[in-house]
Amino acid sequence: MQELLQCREELKWIRYLTDKKFIMSKIKIKQVRSRIGRPKDQKRTLDALGLRKMNQIVEHNVTPQIEGMIKKINHLITIVE
Repeated sequence: MQELLQCREELKWIRYLTDKKFIMSKIKIKQVRSRIGRPKDQKRTLDALGLRKMNQIVEHNVTPQIEGMIKKINHLITIVE
């Protein structure tokens, strides 16, 4: 009986962790335009994404926060596949 309960608990965790919400895809972002002369909020967004130099590529999990940052500075970056 105890083994059956353990199996049920394990199955619950497996279903919970494999739910689509928890499977994060990755995205690679490359800075292609300079930050010089840009507003402070755009510079801070570049910093938050980890982009400090031109042609630098960073990889992030796709989350709503990262998607919002990408939309905000989409004229300064490209998405690398």
